[in-house]
Amino acid sequence: MVWTVVTVVFVLLRATPGDPVDAVYGGRAPAAVKEALRVQLGLDRPLWVQYLHYLGQLVRGNLGMSLTEPGRAVKDIIAAYLPATVELGLAGFLVAAGLGVGLGLVTGSRPPSRPVAVAGKLFSIVSYAVPLFWLGMLLQLWLSVGWRWFPLGVRFPVQEVPPAGPTGLYVVDSVLAGNWRQLGITLHHLALPSLTLGMALSGLLERLVRVQVRAQWQGDHVEAARARGIPPRWILTHHVLPNALIPVVALLGLTLASLLGGAIVTEVTFSWPGLAYRLYEAIHLRDYPTVQGIVVFLAVVVVVLSIAIDLLTAVIDPRVRL
Repeated sequence: MVWTVVTVVFVLLRATPGDPVDAVYGGRAPAAVKEALRVQLGLDRPLWVQYLHYLGQLVRGNLGMSLTEPGRAVKDIIAAYLPATVELGLAGFLVAAGLGVGLGLVTGSRPPSRPVAVAGKLFSIVSYAVPLFWLGMLLQLWLSVGWRWFPLGVRFPVQEVPPAGPTGLYVVDSVLAGNWRQLGITLHHLALPSLTLGMALSGLLERLVRVQVRAQWQGDHVEAARARGIPPRWILTHHVLPNALIPVVALLGLTLASLLGGAIVTEVTFSWPGLAYRLYEAIHLRDYPTVQGIVVFLAVVVVVLSIAIDLLTAVIDPRVRL
């Protein structure tokens, strides 16, 4: 999978119109200067030679140097922008899991004709169908511009000193430093982007949880528990949930992977200074090494998370190991 992503991105970047040298010099440099840089970057070589050279560097862990930030390695760019993406992705994951699983449990444990079940189903359809960028702009217009509940377009106020710590995650670093004022500011700025990202993914979780809970309520083991006079709350927590949440774990893992690797729309909509937003900028500037390095890194993250979820599913579900 990683090799496929590397190959496709390498070919697509070089098949699209434009010259990355112009991104460095702005298109006004003399032809001799441009050609010298093209030779220095290896862009004058045949495509297959460039591809093999890139694979060789990639195997050694060398992601290259940025074209638009001379002298800065791509791995340093990833390290600088990754914490903002991780923080947004984890916060969005908590929102998606809380809304999706919570609503799924409520709607799945009630008859389909009840108003609560109908409202939950309607929520899952709307949240899944609404474009993420439109939802983000709508929430900003409503909650930030209209009601002024949340700030716009920043991770931390410019006039304030951001949290400093070993992780780069403002929430964690604020807690480690015991600075509760910085923690409050961080959560205030993080709330709206994470709410947007979480709401957009919670509908799929709600539907899966609702279907699984409803199917478990109709199972023979639940009927047997009811016949023995076991309270409904005990049946829900000890007989329905353990079986209903098994497929949800796999979906939660894939959701986390997509949050970390595919939050570009949210980051661009909110001008969130994360890795996906930096990828968006690098694509526009035709910064080949930066685009390739970020995409490869995200591909590795998704593959590792997918393998981890498969192993976790085998641990909690003995049928998978058979």
